[in-house]
Amino acid sequence: MTTALKTRIDPAWVYDRPARGGPGVLRLDRNEGLLPSPGALAELAEADPELLRRYPDVSELTALLAARWNVAPGRVIVTAGADEAIDRICRAFLARGRTLLLPEPSFEMLDRYAALAGGELVRVPWPADVFPTDEFLERVDGRTAVIAIVSPNNPTGGVATLADVRRLAVQAHEALILLDHAYVEYADDDLTAAVLDLPNVVVTRTLSKAWGLAGCRVGYAIGSPDVIAVLHAAGGPYPVAAPSISLAVHQLERGKPLLAAHVARVREERAALTRQLQSLRLSPRDSQANFVFVDCGTRASFCAAALGALGVLVREFRDRPGLETALRITLPGEPAAFERLTTALDTVLAPQAIIFDLDGVLADVRESQRAAMIATATAFGVTITMGDIEKSLRAGDAANDWVVTQRLIAAAGVQASLETITSRYQALYLGVDGSTGLREWERAIVPGQVLERLAKRLPLAIVTGRPRDEARWFLERAGFANLFRAVVCMEDAPRKPDPAPVRLALARLGVGRAWMVGNTPDDIRAAAGASVVPLGAVAPGDDLAATSTALTDAGAARVIDQVADLEELLP
Repeated sequence: MTTALKTRIDPAWVYDRPARGGPGVLRLDRNEGLLPSPGALAELAEADPELLRRYPDVSELTALLAARWNVAPGRVIVTAGADEAIDRICRAFLARGRTLLLPEPSFEMLDRYAALAGGELVRVPWPADVFPTDEFLERVDGRTAVIAIVSPNNPTGGVATLADVRRLAVQAHEALILLDHAYVEYADDDLTAAVLDLPNVVVTRTLSKAWGLAGCRVGYAIGSPDVIAVLHAAGGPYPVAAPSISLAVHQLERGKPLLAAHVARVREERAALTRQLQSLRLSPRDSQANFVFVDCGTRASFCAAALGALGVLVREFRDRPGLETALRITLPGEPAAFERLTTALDTVLAPQAIIFDLDGVLADVRESQRAAMIATATAFGVTITMGDIEKSLRAGDAANDWVVTQRLIAAAGVQASLETITSRYQALYLGVDGSTGLREWERAIVPGQVLERLAKRLPLAIVTGRPRDEARWFLERAGFANLFRAVVCMEDAPRKPDPAPVRLALARLGVGRAWMVGNTPDDIRAAAGASVVPLGAVAPGDDLAATSTALTDAGAARVIDQVADLEELLP
């Protein structure tokens, strides 16, 4: 149903970042910082219930922040994160016909808040490490109301100097200079104290990053009394909840030792990650924030998806023109998490091997294994179709044809032992008493030349649910036997989706990092469980859309059209 209601708000302005992940997922896509001490929550649990019943009082936090910067409380406003401070600035100083000058790229919420205020944007490219002060000044005119400097910049990590800020403040003295210092705890220089003498500069700060209180939404702005008075009038009287205020006070009073250790750790990780990315032939930017911004070229989307498949989420920018080839990687500030990140990056960008499922990836088994399943069911008076088999494979826990056949027969109300079903299936598949088995109809899906080229680049292995003799028979018949250094079969390990057979393949190859191609959710889950990059492939004849969706939902980093696509994906 449509509505005749009129609005100037474009729904496309919504900041929509899906809450991906779950237990065990390493969230390195949101630049969240320090993990606060458990004592903070313990103290909150003992607070007087009046804290919840009464409207929040921000005076203690305001006084604490004012004392921190040696200014009067009237020069500080506490807000719901630095975002709300920026929103108030835009609402207070922008309007139709007034412009906001901002660097490009930069914090994307600046665009939205300016649009909500009716202001116009003037973007100034910031392509390198040096802040483009001259270019900003060239764009200043009578309509310029606000000049935004995000330093360290999000998403690049670049910084502006005190000289940059002073030049803008003095030469563009009729504009408000917004200095967003959200990530400054990680930087070499904090400009806050040094710019307090500039009446047209307002600094926005947050406790969401280095202080570790993103869930509390606490930030503040510090500037001249006149500017701060305007910002108070530009929003509601109670922007921050009382529990958040209490936690912020606790963190500021007692969290400095943890903060110092966290910042030192992040700086070490930042240098180490930069070196690693360079060794992987990528181009990271110099950063003074708690993240590294890196150009991955045309492989950015794949890299993000592959890291995500390994449970490491990073930020990509597919929807931001000019940033499509870049990723932003948050530094976790914790040794085990950082090791997990670096290992995942090496796995994605420097794999040591490629592992393949056999059936449906290398071997077309429609007229062999699947035909044997259909014929076996017929022998028990049950009709099943190729579509039924496909659905079972997509549902998962389907790495054994005998078990799947028994399951499909049972679904029709017919009970038969697994031993009886297996015997019938094997007779059809292998042939008995001189009859030709259905396996004779198996054909190779992948041209031998493709596998030969891949084998020259990396060791290859197979993880299959087939018995060893049957796997060896196909590989020798197809001429593939000498291309695979390890073949893990039914007899060697539990069946997929258990990751054990994939881990065994890694051990037999003597490597720790690999990619794996499979055509079922079981393959994908087994690969991911073994910390191997999972790639999907749709078996010949299978429903392309349904299977691709099932593989993606299971965690595939990408569904490739053919094995030959690996040649372009590999570094």
